[in-house]
Amino acid sequence: MKKIFIVFGHHNTTKSFNAEIRDIFIDEATKCGHSIDLVNLFDEKEQLPFYNSNFNPPPKLVIDYRERLEKSDIMFLIGSCNNLRLNSILENWVDWVLHPKWFFSYKEAIPGSKYFKNYGYPIPGAMKGKLGIVSITYGGPMISYFNFSIFDNIPYRRIKKSVFNLGGMKTKYLRFYSVLPNMPERTFKKHMMSVRRLARSL
Repeated sequence: MKKIFIVFGHHNTTKSFNAEIRDIFIDEATKCGHSIDLVNLFDEKEQLPFYNSNFNPPPKLVIDYRERLEKSDIMFLIGSCNNLRLNSILENWVDWVLHPKWFFSYKEAIPGSKYFKNYGYPIPGAMKGKLGIVSITYGGPMISYFNFSIFDNIPYRRIKKSVFNLGGMKTKYLRFYSVLPNMPERTFKKHMMSVRRLARSL
């Protein structure tokens, strides 16, 4: 059985499509025997400051999150897409927690070379080999984002290639489009079944 660390980054922590994803996943995962460590970022008594790399060492809260991640097998991020990024509180969490040298470090391609000192490759850190899952909800239909799909800066490509891969993590995604208040019940149930299938697959 797996221990799953969930980072929930939607402002509506009780009555939202993202909250339903979280609750349905937890329900199904616990039925399968998995354990859950949940962080509702907007409900945390202590909040991370806006990311600033001059914090050294990082805030104790960052260390606490990392210690909880080290005890987990899976990290699951849940949030919405805003301006082709995850929402700001979740992106801020990623900037703080999944950071060198805990998450990864760089090694020079040719140590000691003055010509290649800025070239190197990442060495995965504490999360190497673990599974990272990202659930992203989009307000528009898939075709609205298709024009951007060749670029790596849309959320699911950027997170996989520029974040998770640096830390040596495996990646799974849930992507939901046209998440609007008037979503048909049949469509909603279909989406929630996808969430349950994900939990069972673990």
